[in-house]
Amino acid sequence: MNFLSEYEQLLRPGIFLGLLIILAGAEFLFPLAKRKCSRPLQWFTNLSIVVLDSIALKLLFPLLAVGIAQYATNNHIGLFNLIDLNYYVVVILSLLLLDLLIYAQHVLMHKVPLLWRLHRMHHTEIGLDVTSAVRFHPIEIILSMLIKMLFVLILGIPVGAVILFEILLNGLALFNHSNLKLPATLEKFLRLFIITPEIHWVHHSQIVCETNSNYGFNLCFWDKIFSTYNDHPTLSYQKMEQGLSEFGLEKPISLPELLVSPFKDYSNQKE
Repeated sequence: MNFLSEYEQLLRPGIFLGLLIILAGAEFLFPLAKRKCSRPLQWFTNLSIVVLDSIALKLLFPLLAVGIAQYATNNHIGLFNLIDLNYYVVVILSLLLLDLLIYAQHVLMHKVPLLWRLHRMHHTEIGLDVTSAVRFHPIEIILSMLIKMLFVLILGIPVGAVILFEILLNGLALFNHSNLKLPATLEKFLRLFIITPEIHWVHHSQIVCETNSNYGFNLCFWDKIFSTYNDHPTLSYQKMEQGLSEFGLEKPISLPELLVSPFKDYSNQKE
């Protein structure tokens, strides 16, 4: 865990870029469905969004969740800093609770109309690929970080656990958003524990009942526990439509339009 803390600034972007390149290559070789968007345009839009998100976070929250975790540890704040538990037990509990937090937050993003206005930008992608994992509005990213920082402070989650969770969250998000067809045996095994592309693609279906399922990002246990798990889409992955009908399902949305979308009403627009 000291290794994670010491080399965080190298590990997190290094692992992100490495997985991005590996999964992009795997998508090209083993696609789950035919691409619906130009790769250069899709990558430009989504990677521009992640740059804007990163700038917004750095400007508003210099410490971020890792800094808050260090502050909590140094000042003996939070539940895990007040009870006597083995460090690695705390790390495992922290990872599970953070994953549950992300699941619950994701559900709220769909159920609360004001939050859905922010989150729906993520669902406007008409054909998922690995870069879809970072397609979140800056305001949603800021709100999500605020919730995470408060959660870390209240529980006193250790620095190493926060870094490890962020690495796992980013890596698995890239994986389960990717346009990647896994071998059937591997798919069957992995979906016992984690969210695979085939599971998460159901969540991005334009069919409402499918969009309102499979909220997990890392572990698939929460969807199964809370009865939001959907094993497969109504249509095949080759035929299913992704996106939101009010935004249109035929062509990608421009970056400026995506950024202003939370402040506009699209309910009367036709597909």
